[in-house]
This record gives sequence, structure tokens and C-alpha cells, in this order.
Amino acid sequence: MTPILLESADPAGAPPEPPRRARKAAARVRRAALPLGSLLCFLVLWQLLAASGTWSETLVPPPAAVWDAFVDLSTTHDGVRGYNGTTLVEHLGISLRRITIGAGIGVAAGVVFGLLMGTVGRLRALFEPWITFLRTLPPLAYFSLLIIWLGIDEAPKVTLLAVAAFPPVAVSTTTAVTAVPKSLIEAARALGGSRWDVVRDVVVPSALPETLTGIRLAVGVAYSSLVAAELVNGLPGIGGMVKDAANYNNTPVVLVGIIAIGVSGLVIDGLLLRLERAVVPWRGRA
Repeated sequence: MTPILLESADPAGAPPEPPRRARKAAARVRRAALPLGSLLCFLVLWQLLAASGTWSETLVPPPAAVWDAFVDLSTTHDGVRGYNGTTLVEHLGISLRRITIGAGIGVAAGVVFGLLMGTVGRLRALFEPWITFLRTLPPLAYFSLLIIWLGIDEAPKVTLLAVAAFPPVAVSTTTAVTAVPKSLIEAARALGGSRWDVVRDVVVPSALPETLTGIRLAVGVAYSSLVAAELVNGLPGIGGMVKDAANYNNTPVVLVGIIAIGVSGLVIDGLLLRLERAVVPWRGRA
């Protein structure tokens, strides 16, 4: 009897499906290729614009000049260490310390006020107009007043960053707390939970995703206020370096400072996003 051969389910000649790990690696490569490709296109356009001669090198320096400025800021050259005796990493580190302290104070105060305003209606009616008023003010509007009150040392810089970071966290936390389903709160109370138990076990976990989003926004606002915070007596500091270099039309140094602020901001936002995914892994899932 002739044996019957069962045909394969795959079409004839079809290549085998790649392993799952290889597919993931290919997807990661594709995701990385897009930003790298856009960066390469930007550098090419920048070089073409600088080489066209439409503007002078003082206004649009070529990428090579900015790279040379980066090297000079990061090393000791001709007996000069970095910029104003401080390297680029040290300037950035001092500014990051100011942001950590200032934004940390603003975030902590925003979370506390948000929880209080979200759970106590009278406090919300009392403080919400003032927080909204503060949120609409640009940092430069009250920085001069902070200098009059606190002097020109570290206090006004840190205070400015704290004031800039406070409103986004307070608003997002308040909104998240008031959006907690009443059914969950009533169920916790029916099970004998005290007011503190309800806040700790129901309100805080429910409000945490939106609060973390507010923290990311607050850090971004504080970082965007960095140059404003270091307008006066900002050296050493990356914002103060940008301001001082701009006074002398040193465009390559200004661009290096801007790039350093932007890249470090992306890194910080990425770290906060990872923290958000680790703390609230259920977000976005049914």
C-alpha cells in the first residue's frame, strides 16, 4: 500500500518564520533608526545652511564649530578650564542640583496640596484660584521680586524652580483625587476603613497615574525655567553659561548649552517615564 504523505500547513517554499527574539531585535533597530535618521538629516541641513553663506558664522556656526566649542568646554585648553573655570559637566551638574532641590520642593508641596484640595472641598475653593493665578504667570514675572526678597545667591533660583514646578502637580493631583470613583470610596468605608485608610488605600493608588504625569510636566516646566532662574549670578550653571555666552555673541557655546539642556531633559523625562511604568504598570491596560 502506498503511504499517504500529509502536506505541510505552510505554503511550499515559504521561508521559516523568524524567531521571536529576532523579531524584537529588528523592531528595536527600526525604532532607533528613525530618530537617528532624523538627526542625520538635521545635521546635513544645518551644514548646508551654514555653508551657503546666507548668514554669517556668528549667527549660524557650522556643526564643526559647535563640536570644537563642546570639546573646549569639556577640557582645559590654552590654560583655560572649560568656561569661566568650570567644565560643561560641572555647569550641568550644578544646574541639575538646583533643579533637583527646587523641583523636589515644588513637587512635594504640589502633591500635599493636591491631596488636601481633592479631599476637602473648602480647601479647594480657598486655594485653587491662587494656584491657577500662579500657574498662568511666566517665571520672569516674579523672578525680579524674588531677587529683591532673597538676594542674588541660590535662594531665588531654587525658589523660582519650586514655584514653577508646584502648580502642575497640585492641579493634576487635585483633578485625579476628585475623579476617584465614589463607589470605591463608599465600599472602603463600608468595610470599616477610616478616613486615612481610604486616602491611603483607595485615593492615592487611584490618583497616582495622573499625579506622576503632573510630576513629569512639573519637571519639564522647571527645566524650561532654568535659564530664567540663572539670569542673575548664574555662573557656574548651564543656564548662566548660556546667558553669559550670549552677551558676547558666542553662538557655539550658546548652542552647546542649549543642546546640553535638551539632551539632559530628554534623559530625565525618560527616567521619569520608566518610573511611571514601574510604579503604575496597570496604566493603559484594561
